[in-house]
Amino acid sequence: DEQLDLDDGRWEDIHVVTGALKLFLRELPEPLVPFSHFDKFIAAIKIQDPSLRGRCIRDLVLSLPPAHHDTMKVLFRHLCRVVEHKEENRMSVQSVAIVFGPTLLRPASEESNMAMHMVFQNQVVEHILNHYGYIF
Repeated sequence: DEQLDLDDGRWEDIHVVTGALKLFLRELPEPLVPFSHFDKFIAAIKIQDPSLRGRCIRDLVLSLPPAHHDTMKVLFRHLCRVVEHKEENRMSVQSVAIVFGPTLLRPASEESNMAMHMVFQNQVVEHILNHYGYIF
C-alpha cells in the first residue's frame, strides 16, 4: 500500500534498486520458477546433449504458469539488456546468473546439497539468458 516516489534521491543508487528487486523476488511465497519445477530444471541443465538440453529448458519455461512465464520473460529481457552493457556495469551473463540464480530458482526445502544446487541454479539462469530469443 506504500506509494514510492521513484524520483527520490535514495533510488538513484542502482544497488538499492537491484537489492529491492532481489528481496521482492526472494520473499515471494513461490519463486519465479515454482517449487514443482525445480528438480525438472536441474535435471534439464544436466543433459549433456546441448540441443536436447535447450529444447527441454524451453519446454519447461513454456510449461510454467502464465504469471510465472510472463514475469520471467520481462525480467530476463531486462537482464539481457543489463548484460549488453557489461563493459560499463561489469555484469556478464555469469555475474547476473550468480546474483539471480538462487533467488529465481530454489528448492522447497534447503538441503545439504545447497552448494551443488547453486551451481546448477546459476547454470539454468545463464542458459536462459544466453538463449532468450529461442526460449521466448
